[in-house]
Amino acid sequence: MTVTHHEPHETRAGGLTGRVALITGGTAGIGGAISQSLAEAGAAIAAGYWHSGERARKFQATAAAEFPGRRITLHEGNIGVADHCRRVVREVIEQHGRLDILVNNAGITIDRTVAKMTDEDWLRVISVNLSGAFFMAQAALDHMIERGTGRIISVSSVIGETGNIGQANYAASKSGLFGLTKSLAREAIFHLGRAQRPVGDGIGLTVNAVTPGFIATDMVSTIPERVLERIRGQIPVGRLGRPEEIARVVCFLAADESAYVTGQIWAVNGGLDM
Repeated sequence: MTVTHHEPHETRAGGLTGRVALITGGTAGIGGAISQSLAEAGAAIAAGYWHSGERARKFQATAAAEFPGRRITLHEGNIGVADHCRRVVREVIEQHGRLDILVNNAGITIDRTVAKMTDEDWLRVISVNLSGAFFMAQAALDHMIERGTGRIISVSSVIGETGNIGQANYAASKSGLFGLTKSLAREAIFHLGRAQRPVGDGIGLTVNAVTPGFIATDMVSTIPERVLERIRGQIPVGRLGRPEEIARVVCFLAADESAYVTGQIWAVNGGLDM
């Protein structure tokens, strides 16, 4: 993503130099775009993935060629398992020496109406989309509080605001990220205060969330075209979003200059929730 004109406080190329960013589900789709955007801003990238090893290695090779000298590491783990989350965070800190930015991006859907949804359908989506974000943030927050700085950014969804037929599990998991984000933001400041670290100046330790609308990714590609046409008609700007547009907001929130933004939910949905 090339930006030729910058608004005040927007992350410029090199603005995250020296930072280490861990992005779950960071090798494709929105996560891949976030990894690329943060790398472009200067951050070393630790990209999480599960099962899709070939795609992950292809992402790593492409990113290494595009950003020579930038460290790009891969970390396999099932975000739906607490021990995997803790291990991945530990791996990143061991390999990179620090963790400055955590992006909770990994998510899944298992769509069925409430009447047909099984226990496993419900629990699996909640475990990956919500519990996984909690366990990743819990492990990262401990490290960030010790260092006194950090950024945690979770990727929620407009469905968490509006709900959707056949997606009670997904909507609940994404809505849950709102409360998690605000609680973590308050706790980060509380614990920094207890550690006698001033919270009013410097980079700070912030926690925020982004809520994408309908974005042109593999997840949306499974929607029938006639349904997509109806969706486009409901979006004021008249089109699906692009992964890079979500990445741009994440990159802004990750910037040192965004220290005064915490506990916030940033909608990027083409006006869908107006």
